[in-house]
Parts: sequence; C-alpha cells; structure tokens
Amino acid sequence: MVETVHLAAEPRDRAGKGAARALRRAGRVPSIVYGAKQPPMMISVDRLELNRLLKDPAFMSHIVDIDVGGETHHVLPRDVQAHPVTDEAEHVDFLRVSDDTTIAVDVPVYFVNELQSPGIKKGGVLNVVRHHVELICRVDSIPESLVVDLAGWDVGSTIHISAVSLPEGVRPAITDRDFTVATIAAPSGMAGTVAEGGEAAEDE
Repeated sequence: MVETVHLAAEPRDRAGKGAARALRRAGRVPSIVYGAKQPPMMISVDRLELNRLLKDPAFMSHIVDIDVGGETHHVLPRDVQAHPVTDEAEHVDFLRVSDDTTIAVDVPVYFVNELQSPGIKKGGVLNVVRHHVELICRVDSIPESLVVDLAGWDVGSTIHISAVSLPEGVRPAITDRDFTVATIAAPSGMAGTVAEGGEAAEDE
C-alpha cells in the first residue's frame, strides 16, 4: 500500500490573485481541500516542504494527512499548478478521501532485472511507453508503484499491462485494450529491427 505523508497547513481567509501573490512572497503555496460533500477549505502550505514532497514521483498517488489548526484531513493530491517559467508550484488541489473511497490515480512504473533481459544484453533499447499507469482502486489499496520485471524479454518484445502484476482489487483505468507499457527495440543495425509505431505509438 502507498505510504501516508504528513503536511502542516495554515487556513487562509482571502482568495484572489493579490492574496495569493502575498502568500507566495511569504514562502507559502495557496491550496484548497475539497470533496466528501463538505465545503471547500482554503489553506496554504510551506513551499520548501511541498517542494521536498514533490520530488517524489509518486507524490500524486500518496495519501496526505494535512494538519490544519490541530485537525487532520485525509486527502489525495489531485492537481499541482506550476509557474510556466520557474516550474515552482503555485497552487495545489487536495481531495478529501476515506479508506474505502474508490478513485482513479496515476501510479509510477519502475523496471527491474535489466541485466536478465536477453534483448537488453544484445544491445536492445528499453522504450518506456508509459512512465505512469492510471489505476482504479480503493484509497487503502493504492500501490506505491508498478514493477515490470524485464527478465526473459528479448528484442522485439512488447510488454503489455496484462504482463504486469497488479495488487488484488486494483485494475487499469483503460479496459478496452491490453495497452503497451514498454517495448524492447532493436539497436541500430541489428537484423530484424522492429518497426516503430504500431500500438506503442497509439498508446502514448
């Protein structure tokens, strides 16, 4: 199961661009907590602490316990708005959740055992089509990541989602096809080079 992280927040009583700019000058990021049939709650979080959490590629699938004035809110990050030039976070949306909430969430994909792949040993190139996969699951079942075992895959192989082990009760959001997660392409000059395009191109 995905880990829970903790984040302190302060309430904010003013909306609007001027108030948001003042918060950012003070080193804070305006944010909002919404959902669960409760009124939206405007908050701000420390920029440095948020940036530390954002370095984790799995942040968007982590449960966050936000402490606001001694009250804890169980939330999931849903959107991070970034500055177009600096890429600094400028606003974050958090969705209130409970353990039995079913949700769509993007989970990062990692690849292991490259040295046990015959295709990579021959000089083949791992072409990652999906760095994240959208999954449907309960909040208490969100996996930390999906792990693709490359052992045994040869040049020309296409690794579909059906070859990836999913935890019980977790399913892909895409259900109408066995979509591509990665391929092992032939190196330049190798006979029988696999033509690029096809399903991998369609799934990007």
